[in-house]
Formats: sequence, structure tokens, C-alpha cells
Amino acid sequence: MTSGPGGGRRPRDTGESTAADDARIRRFAEVWSRAVHPVAATTLTRAEFEARLAPLARRLSDALGSQPFDTAPAYEVGAALVGAQCTEPEALPAILGAIDSHLVSHCLPGDRMAVPLAEDEARARCTRLQHALAAGFVRELRKRERDQHEAISRAAEAARTAAEKALHASEAKFQAVFEGAVVGVGICGLDGEILVVNDAMARMFGGMDFFRPGRNVNEFVHPDDAPGVHEIYRELVTGRRDHFRIEKPHYRDDGSVLWTNLTVTLLRDSTGAPQYQLTLAEDITEQRLLRERLRYEATHDELTGLPNRTLFLERLDKVLAGEADAERFGVCYLDLDGFKSVNDSLGHIAGDRLLKAVAERLRDCAAAPGELLARVGGDEFLALVTGPSAQQDATELARRMLDALAEPVRVDGRELLVRASIGVVDGPAGELSRAEVLRSADITMYRAKAAGGNRFELADADSNAQVIARHSLTNGLPAALERGEFFIEYQPLVRLADGTVRGAEALVRWLHPKHGVLGPDQFIPLAEDTGLIVPLGRWVLEQAARQARDWRDADAGAGVGDQLRVNVNLSPCQLSHPSLVSDTVAVLEDAGLCPSALCLEVTENDLIDVDEDALRPLRQLADLGVDIALDDFGTGYSNLSYLRRLPVSTLKLDRSFTRGMQRAPIDPVDVKIVEGIVSLAHTLDLAVTVEGVETAVQAECLRGLGCDTAQGWYYARPGPPERLHTLALADAS
Repeated sequence: MTSGPGGGRRPRDTGESTAADDARIRRFAEVWSRAVHPVAATTLTRAEFEARLAPLARRLSDALGSQPFDTAPAYEVGAALVGAQCTEPEALPAILGAIDSHLVSHCLPGDRMAVPLAEDEARARCTRLQHALAAGFVRELRKRERDQHEAISRAAEAARTAAEKALHASEAKFQAVFEGAVVGVGICGLDGEILVVNDAMARMFGGMDFFRPGRNVNEFVHPDDAPGVHEIYRELVTGRRDHFRIEKPHYRDDGSVLWTNLTVTLLRDSTGAPQYQLTLAEDITEQRLLRERLRYEATHDELTGLPNRTLFLERLDKVLAGEADAERFGVCYLDLDGFKSVNDSLGHIAGDRLLKAVAERLRDCAAAPGELLARVGGDEFLALVTGPSAQQDATELARRMLDALAEPVRVDGRELLVRASIGVVDGPAGELSRAEVLRSADITMYRAKAAGGNRFELADADSNAQVIARHSLTNGLPAALERGEFFIEYQPLVRLADGTVRGAEALVRWLHPKHGVLGPDQFIPLAEDTGLIVPLGRWVLEQAARQARDWRDADAGAGVGDQLRVNVNLSPCQLSHPSLVSDTVAVLEDAGLCPSALCLEVTENDLIDVDEDALRPLRQLADLGVDIALDDFGTGYSNLSYLRRLPVSTLKLDRSFTRGMQRAPIDPVDVKIVEGIVSLAHTLDLAVTVEGVETAVQAECLRGLGCDTAQGWYYARPGPPERLHTLALADAS
């Protein structure tokens, strides 16, 4: 092969490839005709039959290698085979068997293909072509038999009418049709005794011996008969119905099952009184087996053999609609924890083997009557239980499934630990919709996963509502930033020595169109989970820097010399983002703000056990003159010696240390702790800021202990920038 335009592959422009393809096609047609001709009801010689198959073989070959792949030609080939008189029951298995054994090996197009097929893909395509061919074959065969059936029915009706009008003068005509029909024809008395059948009917049931004298149609009862068929039959023989049509199974004498499409018509005498039953039978056993095979493939998972989502939802719908005689139901939604890492590290083949092993264990857990287990996604399984104790049974099933997965699974010589999160939902049948059940199960499963995994959770309306609200906020975050729904409030930082405002902490708020103003604790964790914290954090930094510039310009116009500093919080995602330093520098330059006017706050827990590479961006910013504050100090590491290696200039003491100072008498333990921290900080040349100051007693105590700055409701709640600047100007005056 050679490369075509765009790097694709194209066939050689030589006659050699075409000749080789023709030879392969002829060889397949020969093999095909040898397999099918002996069982085909054809008057053609084998050579003539082979010539009829050659163009059909060509079409299958072309379809096998088509791009895009299309099974329509195979459907048409199936119909054409019926036209070639391949109508005996044994013909279709022979046709499909020859294709399965020889199509890929003899007819894989090779050089004529745009993209060569791998062996497994070629086999998969071959299977789909077989299905399409069988469907076309069956459809054409049924059409032909239906046409014959209709012709016979018309002839029978004409014969019956003529017989009634002419006292059965046309008996001979009806007999000719009766004997020559390709479908089964039988006549019974009103009591069900079989009077006569034609040869086609006898062949269906294994021979004329089946219809021995005295045989009655009432003996042909089968467990799979359609409901109500006996009542319909009684209506016919009593004259209240003229005909009916059903699909019905029968037992042959050898125990095998024959499926027929039956049309039963009431024959009346010249006075209109019921006289006989006329039965036309079409053998649909092959079509039924094919339909059941296709149904199984459509409702079962190919990898594990478990029912798939389609079958599970069918069963669930029946239960929820009250059609399954179930008082209550329970659903377990199981998702494997960390399965993606197995595929990523060991490959999809190992992942498939793990799923098969997991499916076997779970199958054993849900084997009781009224229980159904299905694989509905990559590593997702759904289990359904029904019955009066469904709530307890579903909970017990969830426990059994977790216990079954507790032991490691051995895959390719490795022992893999399997963990799972399960959401359990239950309720009375007939009250909830499918969507409500699955959504509740899904949310409950994610609650189990969020709680650490390897556990199950029971559905709870309040807890699920919180998850839904969280999901809604998460989805709304990107658009909120684009629409400008965020704004910033500023809380003053007050110098304790003289009570003057020295700066402010920027606190972002979300003006949600539905929920109103949301504080950072309600959406910052969501922004961190989704990665939106990086663009949101940059936006906050930009707004705060511009506000600090506006304060500076206003102070200069009012003759105020000291510049207000702005504090901005950094999240862990921002700390690890490679553009932190460059973004900060760009923001300061764009605002025309000196670095000393900016303080970046980092929580203590974010700096625990970080290596020097993680600290490098903070060191670079500190070297530029940006202050770094250690927020929530005292809630994390407790070993104060680590402060020597951090590039921080300020400690923000967590409010939990000073809460005992809010009213007299002051807790002496808190005083000693704060006194020690302030002494250590000043020894390390670090400033101390205290959060959560709410009373004058507390503020005075902290001033006496040597704390540098404070913030809290005692001074001001967070508010708009104009209010803070008014406070600062009042201090200056």
C-alpha cells in the first residue's frame, strides 16, 4: 500500500490487487455454495447456485471493509438469499456458519481498504453482518410466507363462501389449496378434535403420527401460552368471534418446542351456524430464537454477563408502576472508588478483568428472589430488591456487597484492593418516578463517596437537598464570574497602639440571583474543587489592588501621608499555580501600586510540611516587598520552630485563643498563651494581628499584651470601601 492525500492509505493502482480480491471472492463463493446448496430448496445446479452467490459474496466483502461501516448491504444479501430459494429451515444456520468460518479469512479486502482492520475488529464486524443478514433473511422469508398465507386465506375464504352458497360445490378447489400450501393447514371440529391436516402441518410437528386419531387441540396447552388465550378460543367456537391470531408454543412428541404463528378462523355452514375451525400455522421457531438472542444481547452487559441498564430500568419501571406485585422497593447504587487509577496504571484489560471479578462477587450477593443486579456503566452497578421488607433488605444487601469486596482481587498476579461507595434508596411502589429514584440514589452514593468512600449511605431528603444546592452553586460559579456577580467588602485592620485604621482585609462575596448574598465559606471550597479559584483569586487581587490605589490617590488629595494596605487571601490552588508570582507582579504594575501596600494571607495548614520548591513563590514575592501573613495561626502544626523557615512577616492569631478575653474576668490561660506567642513573634521580628475582636475589654487586653493590629466587629463589620476610607480619614484628622 501507499500513502494517499493527508497521510491515509490507498489501494495500489495495479491489476494484481484486483485479481487477488476476485480470487478470494470466488473462493469464498465456492465454500459458501458447498455449505448451503445441499440444504437449499433450489432447482439450480451447484455451479449455477455458486454463480448466484458470487455477487452476494462481493457485497459482504465490501461491507466488511467499508468506511464508515454499514450493515445495510448484509440485510439486502439476506433478502436476496431467500430469492435464491434458500428457504429450508436448515439453510439459515448453514449460511451464517459459512460466513462465520470463512468471511474474514477469504474476503478481508486487504489492499482495497482505506484503513486495514485488526483481527478482532474484523470479527466484530463479521458478527454484526451476520445479524443484519439474518434479519434481512427472516424479514424476506416472513414476507414470502405471509404473501402465501394471505393467498391461502383468501382462497380458503373464497372456498368457504362458495361452499356455503353452492352447498360445498367447490370442495375440490379448497382441497387443492389445502394440499399444496407451504404453511400448515388443519381443520378441527368445534369440540377441538383434529379432523385433517396437510403435509406442511405434519412436517412442523415431526410427522403425521403426531396427529393420531382422536387428537384434540385442547391437549396443546403450553406454560408459555399468552394470558387469556383459552377465553379467546371459547369465544370462537361458540360463534362470538370469527377469527383470532396468536404466537403459540407447542411441545412435539420428542420434547422439543415448536413456535407457531397461528391464525384460527371459524367456518360456518350455509345457515351461519358454527361448523369447523380452520387453522393456518407458520413455523416461526428460528425467528423466535433469533429474536430471543438479539433481546439477550440488547439487555445484558457483554463484559460481565449481568443485566444492563436497559433491563434494569424496564424492571424498575414495572415496580414503580405497581405492575410487579411489590409493596416496596429498594435500590442500591454502587460505584467503585478509584477505579480510574486502575485503568490508568495497569491498562484497560486489567480494568476489565477487575470488573468481571467484582461482578461475580456482587452477583453472589444479589441472588435471592426479588433481587436484580445490573452493570449500568464503566464501574457502576445498580441493585433492585422488592418486597415488604425492601428497606431492610436493601441495607443488608449494601452491607453484603461491601463485605464481598473487602478481600483483595487478584488480577494479573497483583492483589488489588477494591473499595466502593453505595447509595441506598427505598420507598413504597407506585409513589416515586424513575428519575426521582435514580437521582436520589446517585446523590446518596456521592454523599458516601464524599464521606470517605468504602461505605453506604441511606437516602435523606435534607442531606440530598444540600448536595443538590452545592451542585447548583458549583455549576453556577463560572457564569457568575463572567456576569460580574462577585463583589468585595473590606474589614478594617486597626493598629492597637493608637486605634487608627492601617489597612483592610478584602473579603469576596457572591450576589447570587436566587440565594442572595453568599459568604466565602459557602462558595470558596466549591471554587477550589473546580479550579475556578485561580481566575476568581486573580480577580479579587486585581479589584483589591485597584481599590488600594484609589485609597492612596484619595489620601494624597486629602493630605494624608500614610498609605492603607490591603490584605488578600490565597488558596492552596493559587499557591501551587505556576503563574502566581507573574500574575501578582502584573496586577501591582497595572494598578501602579508598590508591593509593600499588599499583604497576601496564607493559612497555616497550607504551609505545613511543604518543601522548599513550594515555598519559592512566596519567597520571591517577599523579596519583592509583598508582606506574607500566616492566617489562622495556632490551629495547625503547633511546633513553632517551623516559623524560622517561612517567608512570613505577620502572624494572624486565630480567634480561638482570644475568645476568653471578651469579658471580665479574663481567662489567665488565654493571656499566657497569647503573651507567649507575641513574645516569640516579636523575637522573630514578626508582627501579630488578632482576628475576631468583639469587645473593648478584649481590645484593651490585646493592646497590653503587645499585639500590633486587630480586626473584628468591635471596630467594624466588613463593608464597602467608601466606609473604610471614611474611618481612615477620621483617624487622620
